[in-house]
Amino acid sequence: MTRVTLVTGGMGGLGEAICIKMAKMGYSVATTYSPGNTKVAAWLADMKQKGYNFHAYACDVGDFDSAQACVDQITKEMGPVDVLVNNAGITRDMTFKKMDKTNWDAVIKTNLDSVFNMTKPVCDGMTDRGWGRVINISSVNGQKGAFGQTNYSAAKAGMHGFTKALALEVARKGVTVNTISPGYIGTQMVMAIPQEVLDSKIIPQIPMGRLGKPEEVAGLVGYLASDEAAFLTGANIAINGGQHMQ
Repeated sequence: MTRVTLVTGGMGGLGEAICIKMAKMGYSVATTYSPGNTKVAAWLADMKQKGYNFHAYACDVGDFDSAQACVDQITKEMGPVDVLVNNAGITRDMTFKKMDKTNWDAVIKTNLDSVFNMTKPVCDGMTDRGWGRVINISSVNGQKGAFGQTNYSAAKAGMHGFTKALALEVARKGVTVNTISPGYIGTQMVMAIPQEVLDSKIIPQIPMGRLGKPEEVAGLVGYLASDEAAFLTGANIAINGGQHMQ
């Protein structure tokens, strides 16, 4: 039976690259999109034209009931989720002095609460079946911090704390839980940074002298989702061009 992968925030950028990689590996792929997104049909049609028959489900990943309903619908229509990639995320960058509660809550809710909300409905099924993969997409800035990102850095660091604790709980059940911490990847979010800032501030910090490619991160996701990665759990794997080494 074909395994099912759910990628949150899979329309565009890194999420899209992960969806494509998982489809090429033979998985059935579902993704979430924010309610009210008007580009879903066009994206699905474009992907289908390229040979990828993806399924998309409206979901507010920051809301537990919405996440539960989304997973229930996927399970009914596609089968139980075998691989969950918690990829959805937003930024609301500003110094802590200027940050208000609204912008703190928005980032924590979407980037961290979502990990609980989406993992909770699928984890018991994975352990019952004796196989599963939870892959959390964090960030280099969750490892080293970043100016103007107390909210984002806190959320991304929290993701890995979740990873380690859950990995311990499900290790004997055939389920692995891992974190990937990308550096600066050439996605829409990063390319929105002014080119002058990229050239003068960011790329000089990267020993490889370039941004990462979404496909490079997707390849790592594909490995963690495979049977070959069955002995790898509780890890935080950095993929950042040497920008931050631990």
